[in-house]
Amino acid sequence: MKYMMMMNTPAGTGDYQINNWSPDDFQAHMRFMHTFNKQLIDAGEMVACEGLTPPAQARLVRASKDGRPVTDGPFPETKEFLAGFWIIDVDSDARAYELAAAVSAAPGPGGAPLYMAVELRPVQAGDAAARSRVPALAGE
Repeated sequence: MKYMMMMNTPAGTGDYQINNWSPDDFQAHMRFMHTFNKQLIDAGEMVACEGLTPPAQARLVRASKDGRPVTDGPFPETKEFLAGFWIIDVDSDARAYELAAAVSAAPGPGGAPLYMAVELRPVQAGDAAARSRVPALAGE
């Protein structure tokens, strides 16, 4: 079963609060993340993961009526933002919950767990069984 784990973090001033941490706290957090990622790789559960830039660098893009892109942003006033994500492939819902809880407790200042919100969503499967549960589009 594939899941996307999305780590959300308070935006503060539109930049990562981690940038204001002491070098030791920053390094401890990064060691945790690297160790967590290596454990996923070693277990064969990692599909992909990426960290994202802060909301100050985000843009919302839509097509205008003439089809050209219209952008808006940045969004530093956002209360929470997506800091990064993992795509994992695990054997059970319980394992996905276990991994999301583990990364939620990544260390912050002084080593205290951050308990960041981690949104966990199943990735839609592309197999025949999954497609049979999705109504066909007109013309299919």
